Amino acid sequence: MAYTIVLAAVVSAMVLYHLVLQRRSSVQWIAGPPSPSWIFGHMRQLLLSTKFGDHEFQWLKVYGSVYRLKGCFWQDRLMVADPVALQYILNSPSFYRSPVKDNTAYLLFGENSVITATGNEHRRLRYALNVGFTSTAVRDYQMMFQKAAEMISDDFEKFPTTASDISRILSTASLAAISEAIMGVSHKDLGNDFVENSIKVVKLSGTQSDGHLLVDWIGLYLPRWLWRVVTSLPTATFNAARTERHLAKQIGGQIVRDKKDAARQRLEPGDDLFSRLLNRQSADEAKILPEDDIIDQTALMVVAGQENTANALAFGLMELARHPEFQHKLRAEIHATGAGGGNVGYENMPLLNAFIKETLRLYPGLPLSDRIVGQDTVIPLGESITTLDGRRINQIPVSKGQLVTIAISSYQRFDSHWGKDAHEFHPYRWLDGSISQREAVGPYANLLTFLGGPRTCLGWRFAISELQIIFCEVVGRFSFTEPEDEPARPRFMSSLQPIIATGGKALPLCVTPLS
Repeated sequence: MAYTIVLAAVVSAMVLYHLVLQRRSSVQWIAGPPSPSWIFGHMRQLLLSTKFGDHEFQWLKVYGSVYRLKGCFWQDRLMVADPVALQYILNSPSFYRSPVKDNTAYLLFGENSVITATGNEHRRLRYALNVGFTSTAVRDYQMMFQKAAEMISDDFEKFPTTASDISRILSTASLAAISEAIMGVSHKDLGNDFVENSIKVVKLSGTQSDGHLLVDWIGLYLPRWLWRVVTSLPTATFNAARTERHLAKQIGGQIVRDKKDAARQRLEPGDDLFSRLLNRQSADEAKILPEDDIIDQTALMVVAGQENTANALAFGLMELARHPEFQHKLRAEIHATGAGGGNVGYENMPLLNAFIKETLRLYPGLPLSDRIVGQDTVIPLGESITTLDGRRINQIPVSKGQLVTIAISSYQRFDSHWGKDAHEFHPYRWLDGSISQREAVGPYANLLTFLGGPRTCLGWRFAISELQIIFCEVVGRFSFTEPEDEPARPRFMSSLQPIIATGGKALPLCVTPLS
């Protein structure tokens, strides 16, 4: 009882403090939709909608690439899909990630992973880790990706003629590719405890409710030390996250010790990332990563890489099942090229790469990413907007503490950039010159699926190569159709995932071997 009273008092004080600050909101003159709720603002519509983007894409159509939303308790949030503004936000030191995301990353990956590190420490880790994510390194992983692709094919061969959920198979294969390419071990060597706990983490992170919205809002204002106390509570979600980090560190430590033993026996080192890091010789000390730093990257490399790639594979196959004519043309290109085995020039397959780009454009793993303004600054705009008081402006002054949402999905569906059919699956847009050539924002195809700036995903080349090889293997050997009674749809649940009517993650498809 006393705990409840104290908690209510703290929340009430935070609400009052927040409302006082809100009077000084630097973006209150930016237009936006009317708020449906004083407590939740637009957050239910933005984050809890059963249909991905149902409200967000309508707001984009009505208000354009920059508009204002209400968060919990009348908090002003700036939604940004303007490419010039996004480029500035992603590269400016005036913006830092939301404390909620930082604290979640700390809970899952620890304080020494590259995703949680900041400043010079972040730059040091990225610089050293990049040895495993160059174009040359990724080419060395192709045989490992091919093995993962063949795992999927072997499982598909056992499927019945009726629709079956393929999401778990894709997730397992993606884990297998990461295990071999990053750590040089089979995914089975990770142990059942780690694999099952990873599944639990994904499932729990996909559970969202009104309570989660309020917790996220509170998390914006909690000091870091207090948040760390909160995450030590024995809830199912926190327990699973702590277990994931603990098991990953154990596994990473054992792998490093095994590789050191192999080196003492003068065995040939592998091509995996951990072997590259442990056996690296350089006069540049910044390129040498201590063993503890290598071990501390295990959870991030496994968890983040596995699920995002598996979801991209799932959405790609879902779209092929819905577009049989394009599926047939892609398969013809695969067969003509001889892809699906051997040394293949995947970059010389225009339909394959257009298909991958279109899949990543429509289904970014992280559709929304919050930033906090760390110091007063001015956001430039590529297209001017009209304020509520009738002014036409091409830049937006924002004050310290302002919450800004990088609207990745909206940016990647903005019709002035991608065409009037930007909400439709149309891979040919990448081949017919209909895409507007503007500011380079992300590292791949001008997409933000892998973010941009200093926080660009290190593994973006890794992911593209894996997608190329797996799609070639399975589309070359199987036909995919969608069941009429149980189609999957995308939903944002910490990441963008395919779900079915029950709300659970799944992708039912009819998979037919080709004769």
